[in-house]
Amino acid sequence: MAHIPAERCLGIIQLLVEAPVGMQLGEIAQRLALPKSGVHRLLGALIEQGWVEHDPQNGSYRLTMRLTILGQRHYSATGISDICQPLLDELAAQTREFIRLAVIDAFALVWVADAQGARGGVMYQPLLTSNTVPLHATASGKVWLACLARDQVRDIIGRNGGFGDSGQFGPNAVRNFDQLFAELDRTRARGFGIATSEAEPGVTAVAAAICSGLDGAPVGSVSVAGPGVRMSENRLGELGPLVVDVA
Repeated sequence: MAHIPAERCLGIIQLLVEAPVGMQLGEIAQRLALPKSGVHRLLGALIEQGWVEHDPQNGSYRLTMRLTILGQRHYSATGISDICQPLLDELAAQTREFIRLAVIDAFALVWVADAQGARGGVMYQPLLTSNTVPLHATASGKVWLACLARDQVRDIIGRNGGFGDSGQFGPNAVRNFDQLFAELDRTRARGFGIATSEAEPGVTAVAAAICSGLDGAPVGSVSVAGPGVRMSENRLGELGPLVVDVA
């Protein structure tokens, strides 16, 4: 395993994370722009180490549960759930909306915990299947980016795939850096982020940045999201200070 390129093995693992039912060798090689022979050798090494398994019936490759188990152990060890979940539950009960906690992971923002406060009527449940936050189209992403210099924002947006394809997000999602920087200026002045029909049509969210007590650097965000029909301008003005306080 020491002679196997670690970066390519990680690339395979990251690709298979998005394919829980498995993926064929040819598709893996095509997606990673690598020769089949090399990918087959890498998969063999990952199988030997217990990260990947091969289905002999259909020929697909998929991750074992090892990564999930290690991830859960690491998340538990951080204490995030013990410290933050009670606060999320309290905010959910207070607002009767959907609450999410996200943490910064290298160049991405990842949702790690949530709480549902709605008990009836129109209830919001996220349609987004990925845990990675679309930064330009969410209140959570905006409050993080608003803490950064513009060159950092450009770099991070680039690393996260830019502004997405046409039609990928809601009708109000920003589509270029001029629009994004103007929105980040408004976010800084307001003290919290707002997204209306941006990540998902018909959904409005309010978020605040969670900053380190040591140096004031952002480490994550907390957000309230719900159907746009309930999110009037007055309600947004009420929810903003609440998420800031919880953050």
